[in-house]
Amino acid sequence: MADETVRCGLSMLGTRMTGGAGIVKLMDDLGRAMDGTVDALMLGGGNPAAIPAVQAIWRERMAELLADEARFDRMLVNYDTPRGNAEFLESMAAFLKRHYGWPVGPENVAVLNGAQTASYCLINLLGGPGTGSGTTRRILMPTSPEYIGYADQSLPPGHIQSSRPDIELIGDRDFRYRIAFDRLEIDPTVGAVFVSRPTNPTGNVISDADLQRLANACSAQGVPLVIDNAYGDPFPGAIFVEATLPWTDTTLHMFTLSKIGLPGTRTGIVVGPAWVIDALSAMNGVLGLASGNVGQALALKLIQNDDIVRVSQELIRPFYAQKSRQARTWIADYFPETIDYRVHVSEGAFFLWVWFNDLPVSSRELYERLRRRGVLIVPGDYFFYGLDEPWDHAQQCIRLTVSQDDACVEAGIRLIADELAACWRR
Repeated sequence: MADETVRCGLSMLGTRMTGGAGIVKLMDDLGRAMDGTVDALMLGGGNPAAIPAVQAIWRERMAELLADEARFDRMLVNYDTPRGNAEFLESMAAFLKRHYGWPVGPENVAVLNGAQTASYCLINLLGGPGTGSGTTRRILMPTSPEYIGYADQSLPPGHIQSSRPDIELIGDRDFRYRIAFDRLEIDPTVGAVFVSRPTNPTGNVISDADLQRLANACSAQGVPLVIDNAYGDPFPGAIFVEATLPWTDTTLHMFTLSKIGLPGTRTGIVVGPAWVIDALSAMNGVLGLASGNVGQALALKLIQNDDIVRVSQELIRPFYAQKSRQARTWIADYFPETIDYRVHVSEGAFFLWVWFNDLPVSSRELYERLRRRGVLIVPGDYFFYGLDEPWDHAQQCIRLTVSQDDACVEAGIRLIADELAACWRR
């Protein structure tokens, strides 16, 4: 009764934020599995692997900071500006100019407490009810499924929309999603277009040609295109195909230090037009005064001397590419041949996305069955938000994380295969 009384006192926003968002469930499962609260094979969540060679670099950087008393004290004691640490902003801008030729300076860069916070700010700065005419601007995801963490970020709800993709069947067991440009409407009612690349959950990398087509359509309407590079270049580089990073006067890029081994520092980076960065920094100041200093201090030297590219390309990329290939092999080895399943082509990130064309139960029921057997996955329907109408396909997919140790991933896939066989027998 007490809990219900408290809940009745929540605002509309409070009720919505506590109403069972998929990202909250995912992170709760992840946190309890990673801290040992529950004994489970963790094939859900997006926690990066603890790659020994990479973790050694971060320990070395922390030791260097500890040895420099003045810099260490500044890192812990001082607030930076709402935009971020001045030296980090200048170094990040110089890095992007050096590697990609982008015409950017520190005025084009902002640091926030994680890319999740950055996307929340951007979604609500660029979408929703407008001033003047009162037009409500949509946040558009040009293909679905898309990152689960965007789904519940709009205030008020309802202005995130997704477009159903085309499905390309590849061979006997593979497939991929493609943007259905004939169904995509980018007009003045769109406040921003969001894409993750590589895509979370599927590992899809939107081709350079399709991304340029999308950027051109956005530029023609003056609509910001937000590209979330959480798993891509230049860091952490968990992208297994060649891909370029476009820059236009309406393009924003999101980066994070999480997937390069620093998720605990909550460091998100946004690069884009100065007018958006100014607004984003102001919003960051209102919400949190300033962003955390530790991630910026740890990564600064690696950005300045370009070691962050070496770490990404030589240590992180091959690690996850091998993880993905090995997990795909185990799926082929253990999944019953009689089941009609396909795996999305893996072009990056830490996941495999599996589609069961005639799954006898919903993806969420499959999740519950597997959880009872000690395997955590993510049911696919959470990723299909903002569609105009229901889609059966959304209940037929699951996401598997492959970043844990090989024994965990193999054991998890074997148990999934066993439960799938049981589903089809019932």
